[in-house]
Amino acid sequence: MHELGIVFKIIDTVEETARENQVTKINSVTMDVGEVSTVIPSYLIDCWDWAVKKHEILKTSQLIVHTVPAVTFCESCRKEYETVKYGKTCPHCGSPETYLVQGNELVIKEIEAEE
Repeated sequence: MHELGIVFKIIDTVEETARENQVTKINSVTMDVGEVSTVIPSYLIDCWDWAVKKHEILKTSQLIVHTVPAVTFCESCRKEYETVKYGKTCPHCGSPETYLVQGNELVIKEIEAEE
């Protein structure tokens, strides 16, 4: 379960940002998690709920996860398609000349805080 390690890194980043901005309480952290990022949102939230209890500034904070759909682009026909549904082969022209456009990210999108 690599989600716990990811949560520790998110907590470190959020606490550092809070210190830089003289924030005393974090209400929520919103993440964008790509559909093919290998991160399981429910595991991430469970790890968050456990880990934040040990951090005063985050104790009552909520982790909000938005899933970013995976989209692949075909270089042959120049069309985009759903990655999870069709994989690496373009459903429009059958070309394997494709690459992932979005869906692999793991980004802190927003931090809701109190001063």
